Amino acid sequence: MLSAFGRAFKTPDLRRKLLFTLAMIVIYRVGTFIPAPGVSYGNVQQCLALGGTTGGIYDMVNLFSGGALLQLSIFALGVMPYITASIIVQLLRVVIPRFQELHQEGGQGQQKLTQYTRYLTLALAALNATTIISLARSGSLLGSCPLPIIPDDSILMVIILIITLTAGTGIIMWMGEQITEKGVGNGMSLLIFTSIAASFPTALGNIFKEQGGWVFSLILLVGLVVIVAVVFVEQSQRRIPVQYAKRMIGRRTIGGTSTYIPLKVNMAGVIPVIFASSLLMVPGLIANFATPKDGTAPPEWVNWINSYLVRGDHPLYMAVYFLLIIAFAYFYASITFNPQEVSDNMKRYGGFIPGIRAGRPTERYLAYVLNRITLPGSLYLGIIAMIPLVALVLVNANQNFPFGGTSLLIVVGVGLDTIKQIDAQLQQRHYEGLLR
Repeated sequence: MLSAFGRAFKTPDLRRKLLFTLAMIVIYRVGTFIPAPGVSYGNVQQCLALGGTTGGIYDMVNLFSGGALLQLSIFALGVMPYITASIIVQLLRVVIPRFQELHQEGGQGQQKLTQYTRYLTLALAALNATTIISLARSGSLLGSCPLPIIPDDSILMVIILIITLTAGTGIIMWMGEQITEKGVGNGMSLLIFTSIAASFPTALGNIFKEQGGWVFSLILLVGLVVIVAVVFVEQSQRRIPVQYAKRMIGRRTIGGTSTYIPLKVNMAGVIPVIFASSLLMVPGLIANFATPKDGTAPPEWVNWINSYLVRGDHPLYMAVYFLLIIAFAYFYASITFNPQEVSDNMKRYGGFIPGIRAGRPTERYLAYVLNRITLPGSLYLGIIAMIPLVALVLVNANQNFPFGGTSLLIVVGVGLDTIKQIDAQLQQRHYEGLLR
């Protein structure tokens, strides 16, 4: 493996791409530690030392930003606005016919959808920045810390902070696109990978300090088993054979080839976990707004939500979370893979599945296989996502437990995809590659 990396750096073109990618990652990590204007860095560090945290969805945003959110740095929003915008644009293809037409137009239509995603990213970034700054001004961003995070909370300073955080998201989006174009791998995925991987040493160090060596060793063993399971499932696929009939065009005979349609076991990726986590945050936010600020007792329904639907260690929360992941896995798989569209394309080019008639029977067969294969994929996602919640009960960990949930899925998935791309480029240059 090390010799393969050495061959990669010996190739001038590939070395330039790798160094460019590493440089962008370094700039991104440096930006996560630069405080935004008007933020008291010392007070923020004291609040974090006291254990201040918002919990819930903002813990996820903090994880995806590499810890930049709770430090209110210039890259505090991280890549979450871009992820949300990409998901929204993809879902709008089902609702708005114009978006579906753009998707089918090829490169030009994809550029238009990318432009819409950029605009929506900046709009969501401005909205998220306003929310986070409001939480920081009220003292709710870092729990009950009494120290002021933004000493000068005038309107002008708030506007400057909103512009800064929104511009930070724009720079991150630009860096991700530059990595995709001039570097190696998918830029935004690599930035997410960097943010999550950066939190692993601190999380593991806290576990070792608070729980001791035995628990630390057990968690490392569990992490190794989970990584092996994630690699196995992420690489698993159901291959549906497709045969193309021979056709005569002039004097040439084309077609007559055999190929297959690869259906991954986990078609939806990590999106169902993000959807389920975001949806479960809504009751907590409603309860937070409904809680009286004058110190009086909150309504009974607010206490019920705080007891059952906010605490990650409650069995009801775990059950609802698990069922939501399964439901969103089926929902997102049906969006990403359209059996009717695949069946029509096969029929147009003379392809058919052996033993299945073209047209409507092929569509029904593809939908049947998709539903069957999504079940183990959704159960796998639910089990992986439950690991941090179980760790919360057993070893008093937090929602950002390093070996579970969205973090490990993203780290392993992006790592595999990046290695495959480097391997493909090495093989193009007549090297053995990274994978054997």
